[in-house]
Amino acid sequence: MLKQSHAISEELIEWRRDFHMHPEIGFELHRTSKIVADELEKMGYRVRRNVGKSGVVAEIGEGGKLIAIRADMDALPILEMNEAEYKSQNDGAMHACGHDSHTAMALGAALLLSKEKLAGRVRFLFQPCEETVDNEGKSGAQRMSEEGAMEGVDYVIAQHVDPTRPVGTISISAGPSSGGVDSWHAVVKGKGGHGAHPNKTIDPFYLTAHVILALNAIISRRIDPFDPAVISIGSINGGFAENVIPEEVKITGTLRFTDEAVHQQIYAEIKRAFEIIRTLGGDYELGYDVGGPPMINDKFVTEMIEQTGKDLLGKENVQEHQKTLGAEDFGEFMKHAPGAMFTLGTQKAGHEDYLLHHPKFDIDERAMPIGTAILAEAAKRFLNG
Repeated sequence: MLKQSHAISEELIEWRRDFHMHPEIGFELHRTSKIVADELEKMGYRVRRNVGKSGVVAEIGEGGKLIAIRADMDALPILEMNEAEYKSQNDGAMHACGHDSHTAMALGAALLLSKEKLAGRVRFLFQPCEETVDNEGKSGAQRMSEEGAMEGVDYVIAQHVDPTRPVGTISISAGPSSGGVDSWHAVVKGKGGHGAHPNKTIDPFYLTAHVILALNAIISRRIDPFDPAVISIGSINGGFAENVIPEEVKITGTLRFTDEAVHQQIYAEIKRAFEIIRTLGGDYELGYDVGGPPMINDKFVTEMIEQTGKDLLGKENVQEHQKTLGAEDFGEFMKHAPGAMFTLGTQKAGHEDYLLHHPKFDIDERAMPIGTAILAEAAKRFLNG
């Protein structure tokens, strides 16, 4: 499979560079999804377009088990600073997270599998809007799942490029691999007045200061040290003049977790932190935007991908994945079937300091046949039992 994948490396690069030059954001993936759907139909896949607004679902094979392979397609609202010949032609949009290569490698795996006699079915999930959510707070994985993309799936797998690891390596580990994420937002309400007479006010900055201390103590003093979790404050806004104490202060942040019980405990502790405001004579409003669940790699699926990597690349080139609380909505698909994601080493010489979401992010394209081959070979092995 690795040999076959290298044989189509020119097509992989051509697809990837085309997507890189024409990045699209969120659910507005009209050009990208059309190209993907057209290519899959040429390969003989049964294709559904506009799933989850602008996603593509394509299936091949008959009967037996069903494995899904997911690739995200959306770009980021970033102005690219690279000067490569395939630089983004859409100012303010850039594939700075490798989704262009994810899409190209999944197309390559689809091409290889279209030539195989399969012992079951393979379904490709080309997903929009992994980086953000729509006006109802739903990501592409949520939208596609709601429209039946995961119906009947036995296993689901995916990959993500990793610019910190060398070409020729992959990493994967069972268990929590990335965090679930929610955003929180609050209004701290006091009583405004003149800065010269603070005794006649209820200063919302004073109230907010106590909340900040309480929030920062939640993880270190209320959550079990063996349960990974994070609460971060992202913005504080209030006031309009140096001698006026305002009526209110707005504060927003994020929380990360890998366990649902911890998730609910954090909710309770954040509320407890804001209750300090009422003790001190103020009031507050607190709300949440619920994001994606944590990504928990299934043990069996992880071991299958791990063994595939060892057989194709050598044992020394399959490494343990470094866990992170960064968010990835692939966990939405794993609510419906056991699955796992591996990371693909794509480190490019001269770009070691330009990590995911950086305006100079790029990949070493020699990694693409490797990612393609592992997806295709792993799918075959799942179907063969």
